[in-house]
Amino acid sequence: MSALLVPPARNGSVTLGAVTPEVYRAFLASPAGTALGAGFLQCPSWADVKEGWRAQLLGWGPDPEAGELTGAALVLLRQLPGTRRYFAYLPEGPVADWADPDLDGWLTPLLEHLRRAGAFAVRIGPSPAYRRWDAALLKSLTGPGRRLGDVLASEVDPLGAAVAERLRGRGWRRCGGDGTGSDGDAQPRHVFRVPLAGRSTEQLWAGLNQEWRRNVRRAQKEGVEVVVGSAAELPEFYRLLGLTEQRDGFRLGRSLAYYERQYAALNAEEPGRMKLYVARHGGEILAAHTMITVGRRVWYQTGASADHRREVRPSNALQWRMLLDAHALGADVYDMRGVPSTLDPDERAYGLLRWKLGTGGQVVETLGEWERPLGGTANQTLYRAFQAYLNRR
Repeated sequence: MSALLVPPARNGSVTLGAVTPEVYRAFLASPAGTALGAGFLQCPSWADVKEGWRAQLLGWGPDPEAGELTGAALVLLRQLPGTRRYFAYLPEGPVADWADPDLDGWLTPLLEHLRRAGAFAVRIGPSPAYRRWDAALLKSLTGPGRRLGDVLASEVDPLGAAVAERLRGRGWRRCGGDGTGSDGDAQPRHVFRVPLAGRSTEQLWAGLNQEWRRNVRRAQKEGVEVVVGSAAELPEFYRLLGLTEQRDGFRLGRSLAYYERQYAALNAEEPGRMKLYVARHGGEILAAHTMITVGRRVWYQTGASADHRREVRPSNALQWRMLLDAHALGADVYDMRGVPSTLDPDERAYGLLRWKLGTGGQVVETLGEWERPLGGTANQTLYRAFQAYLNRR
């Protein structure tokens, strides 16, 4: 992890500066850090996954160097070619109390720190949710051309709405705009989450729709075996991922080395943080899914499956096992990551949403990602140049 070191930034009683990985991880594991619900993209290990970026681990509070933190942030810095300036990116971060009425008390030192570090612009991913739609509601409201934004949400999070207004008032721009599209976001704006807290395994089973329960039973009857694999199965996972991308019409653009690096980095930070689940039938791996755990949150990150023997339902068997394992770990939520915003059954992307709806959870619209240049005409010019560079890539 390479870093750019600058002096701490202060705003009244709040000091922000670089912290060690040990201090950072201790904060994430503390009751205060756990309450803020950091995602895996804000773990120190994620800096070792991302090539081509410099990284800083920052903390703010009364005394960051002594480990007295109230917030933390993994900052990734991408150099604009031909300059000594950087684009700062905090994926799904910072890890902060977004309900704090004194938002500027910790956000201002962060922006000042990044500006002094040579950043010309910054992108953040605030953690509050914005809107939620229950699975049962969405399954009954599909139709030609219909999108999530056409359906009245089951719940609107007042904190998310308030944070969005506060950011706009401070010159931040929501990437991809305020519609249901999220083309400007690097991370999915719409995710699917299955609540686990306070639910029994019987209630989780009852939460699956009839088709899912039938498919899980079919996999069990056909003898599909689900096990936790190891790094040795990553090449097979990657081969199946290529088949899945071609079949379902998407392209993640990741290499096998990327997944090997991710698996090694996350598990070096905490053994078992990233697991590879594989489903075998007749001795052959037919599907493989990755799962990541941080604190009381679990994510299904990436799934891959073969083109043949799909009738034995290996992916349903995998997800049911992963749900049970997440529940056994004491997780509060099982996050199945991104879903499309379409509710049109004739659109190819709808199939992914339909599959996840069967688990009985919720579609959650996060606040998405927000950007702003860090002041000055020169930085705004560099910001526009960087956007053009990204578009070419």
